[in-house]
Amino acid sequence: MTIDVEEFAASARPVQYDDLDLGSAFRDRPLSPEALRCLRYMHDIESHTVCYLRDLLLTESHRDPRITTFLTTWAWEEQWHGVALAKVLEAHGEVAGNARISATRDALGLKDRFGPLLSTLGSVLARRDFVAVHMTWGALNEWSTQAGYARLAELEDHPVLTELLERIQRQEARHIAFYATEARERLAESPRAQKLVRLALRKLWAPVGSGVVPKEETAFLVQYLLGGDGGASVVRRLDQKLDRMPGLAGLRLVEQEVVRWSAVAA
Repeated sequence: MTIDVEEFAASARPVQYDDLDLGSAFRDRPLSPEALRCLRYMHDIESHTVCYLRDLLLTESHRDPRITTFLTTWAWEEQWHGVALAKVLEAHGEVAGNARISATRDALGLKDRFGPLLSTLGSVLARRDFVAVHMTWGALNEWSTQAGYARLAELEDHPVLTELLERIQRQEARHIAFYATEARERLAESPRAQKLVRLALRKLWAPVGSGVVPKEETAFLVQYLLGGDGGASVVRRLDQKLDRMPGLAGLRLVEQEVVRWSAVAA
């Protein structure tokens, strides 16, 4: 069923954190070093969403007003996820927010300048089916992001962190609904889109944020959240979600990426 994008945009809200006493909660029970390392990564990537939006607006996706309405809302809500995570880091005495975001963007250098060019080139090559690639890619990123938050909450078992991450996950579920619905519909109507999406995902997909943060940080996050028996079940569920998309069964993308990043960590 097609999502009513105007209703989606009208119901957008910043993720709420003001009612959570973050200072006291984390002073009395600070998070583990591992959890903080994950949160730094998550903060940096949520705060980078506007840069992804910049790149996407140079592609075929900008021609569809439904897609641009969604993207505007998506980027705004993701920005607030970064703000909320910054408050958790700041409660632990860490630099976060604009100061950390500026350093992250400065560190990208030429890589950041080439982002828009690569996105435009991909759109030109894919033509009308680029949006199917974009929507499927976005669905997989949002599924994995939501799973990462859930896994971190499970591993850390801190009541206030869990509450905040569950609020973020509920907003991620909104984004998933749009991405996945659009992807499914576009894949179902175009065998060419199915082939193109399979090729793009198999050759180019990597964990969200892996092109923004240092490789060792991605390797740590993947192993910490998706390693072991508990992580393996999450990986299977993510790959099963992609299997259910028209024409995309059997890719096992997430499983393969966990193996690849395990080698980097080693």
